[in-house]
Amino acid sequence: MPRILLLLAASLLLLSGCGIDADQDLLCRKLIPAFESDPITDAWTRMDAEDRRIVRVDYQTAGVVHWIACRFAGTATEAGRTSLEAVATDRTGWLSPIRFAMLEQWVRIKPPRHDAAPAATIVRSPPTAWTPWLFLLQQIVNAATVACVYGLLALGYTLVYAILGQINLAMGELTMVGAMLTAMAAAGLGMAGWASWPPALLAMLVLVMGFTAVQGWTMDRLVFRRLRRVRSHTPLIVAVGLSVAYQEGVRLLHGARDWWPAPVLADRHDLIGDGAFTVTALSSQLAILALTGGLYALLWGIMQRTPFGRAHRACTDDVAAAELMGVDVNRTVAVTFAIGGGLAAAAGAVIALYYGGVNFFTGYLIGFKALAAAVVGGIGSVPGAMLGGALLGLVETFWSAYFVIAYKDIVAFGLLTLFLIYRPQGLLGQARGRGD
Repeated sequence: MPRILLLLAASLLLLSGCGIDADQDLLCRKLIPAFESDPITDAWTRMDAEDRRIVRVDYQTAGVVHWIACRFAGTATEAGRTSLEAVATDRTGWLSPIRFAMLEQWVRIKPPRHDAAPAATIVRSPPTAWTPWLFLLQQIVNAATVACVYGLLALGYTLVYAILGQINLAMGELTMVGAMLTAMAAAGLGMAGWASWPPALLAMLVLVMGFTAVQGWTMDRLVFRRLRRVRSHTPLIVAVGLSVAYQEGVRLLHGARDWWPAPVLADRHDLIGDGAFTVTALSSQLAILALTGGLYALLWGIMQRTPFGRAHRACTDDVAAAELMGVDVNRTVAVTFAIGGGLAAAAGAVIALYYGGVNFFTGYLIGFKALAAAVVGGIGSVPGAMLGGALLGLVETFWSAYFVIAYKDIVAFGLLTLFLIYRPQGLLGQARGRGD
């Protein structure tokens, strides 16, 4: 145990590349008047979850929230960090080469009426002794959203592994399917004028989770059930094949372009500040926390107080004995895959509505990171999956806030490697031989 505590302490000391580059933020904000004639009343900036070269500025004008995304040639620590490569807005998507060239010409001309950039109107007081602590608190708020994504997907991994002793690497692609469906549904809600109506958003989430749950059930019924008795790496290889098939299928059906849904629940709330720095949270972040907490509580209730939960626990302890006692193992496993698919879709919906920029490749890296979270927390343990997601979210967010962003994935998977070496069963997992 002391070794594990030392390991955790060392990991937290390593926490987390630079935050948002001030020059990139300023350059992107200066482009807003090219698309808006009304004054900007509020603006806040964030980075894309996957491509750290993309800076996104959400702003409010005439009572409506819009956004602009700028992709640069390099991140904050790389060459080309101030060279603009592409621009997207919530109205136009990524600008065509011709429109981008016209925007570059607009920047060179600098019309006098637009010379004052929105960022220039923000006046900040000098830092105080509380500013570093407020910045730390802001990173904790930001980490909570990332932890929710990893935790939800890690739950899908851990439920399947607990009952089969096998890792379904196609789970990340179910997240991608959920994200793509959410992005398309959000576009439809936007055209109908219901993009910010909570009941419509909730109905959309239920439908997307239901569709992806069916995908998970079908995945087990057509593929994994036929490999149930196989004690080799064949199921793992098949899962890799399913992952590639999902990626290429979505790419061929919908193309390789990114989907950028309009921001929803984007109202910003100031929590605490000292004049120099203000800790803020978006309504969407609060909704994501509520969604994750509600789904986790629902899952906990299902696992503890329903016949399926008892059957799942029985199969987790001993599949053969559970089958001899009359448990329908095939149905229990199929429902487990369906629940895992629904949770993966919830993670995908968070990615689409909060981060944006989803495409056919969205689930690949996120899937591996969520698997790392499940292993760190103790794969097979439901509380361990959420704990691993929280720890990975903290590591990524803190590393991105204080050190070099480019190395955050190395740190995340390095943490996984350390746990596999010194505590293979994870924080809350149990050491057991499963033959895999």
